[in-house]
Amino acid sequence: MAEIEIGIFKSGRRAYGFDDIAIVPSRRTRDPEDVDVSWEIDAYRFGLPLLGSAMDGVTSPRSAIEMGRLGGLGVLNLEGLWTRYEDPTPLLEEVRELEDDKATPRMQQMYQEPVKPELVTARIREMKEAGITTAASVTPQRTQELAAAILAAELDILVIQGTVVSAEHVSKTSEPLNLKRFIREFDIPVIVGGCASYQAGLHLMRTGAVGVLVGVGPGNACTTRGVLGLGVPQATAIADVAGARMRHLDETGVYVHVIADGGMSKGGDVAKAIACGADAVMLGSPLSSAVEAPARGFHWGMATFHPTLPRGARVRTGVRGTLEEILLGPAHENDGRMNLFGALRTAMATCGYETVKEFQKAEVMIAPALQTEGKQLQRSQGVGMGH
Repeated sequence: MAEIEIGIFKSGRRAYGFDDIAIVPSRRTRDPEDVDVSWEIDAYRFGLPLLGSAMDGVTSPRSAIEMGRLGGLGVLNLEGLWTRYEDPTPLLEEVRELEDDKATPRMQQMYQEPVKPELVTARIREMKEAGITTAASVTPQRTQELAAAILAAELDILVIQGTVVSAEHVSKTSEPLNLKRFIREFDIPVIVGGCASYQAGLHLMRTGAVGVLVGVGPGNACTTRGVLGLGVPQATAIADVAGARMRHLDETGVYVHVIADGGMSKGGDVAKAIACGADAVMLGSPLSSAVEAPARGFHWGMATFHPTLPRGARVRTGVRGTLEEILLGPAHENDGRMNLFGALRTAMATCGYETVKEFQKAEVMIAPALQTEGKQLQRSQGVGMGH
């Protein structure tokens, strides 16, 4: 792809987000009832290509169980409030009531409480006893420390997650996690991320991970792009890492799943993520709007409470409906924020595709006018696509 000259010394590629592209309808259509939106990774099959984000305002043991019942996979943050406190409910209520300028410093205090390995085991077992597939997230820095507690609880899928995770971390002060060795020696499948480029994605795939999270800074609660200046718009990031998946498949015969993480708030965004090459999506802010969400209409990122350089904000998402209504409908609003996977199913049917894998081949187009063309009344009145 041709690069654009930024200055005499520097050039760069043009990158695109979901709002910059459109999915092009094909010559064939299909009955939505004939569309299959299920997803398989490793030995596990899910009715929806969905992971619930590992953020305290989104996924609790209870909401993870509900996600599992509906066909998705909730990912619990093993370094969050649920593993620091026996009962974090009062703290979650407090977070909801904090004034904006008090939210970050108070959360920094809350998260100073140490993570307790016995709570790690207990929370995972609580989810397992409900009969769902269980998943939980740790940062690379704490992976070795919590590995024994995770194995003791017989977790199904581990997610090693950070703002950016590399396969070649270098440190002069501490021994970094050897991702390749850890994943190959660990007894359960591992998903790693985030990343946002072809090369980084390919290196993570070569560690033996079953899935790679794609997304650096696109989430509603994330401020990484402002604080650090890092990030790649999601449509381009997903397509690049999907390209790495094909190269890895050619080299090894092993298919590694690409999971779009962040930047999706509407059904159309989910459809575009799949059309750009994702196998599944990880959602945060849309699920924080569910009645069952632990913070009931509030959302914050995993780095919001960093002790010295917070890279997230507590945002209000409001309560829009039940988790089932948000994921599967029925929708009572027309702005695309409800029945997300009903929208995916309809988009696939409209383009004639039967499975998520097939939908990755859909034609997309650069479409800067997609959000505004013919929508003047909606925009002026603040309804529909004018929100």
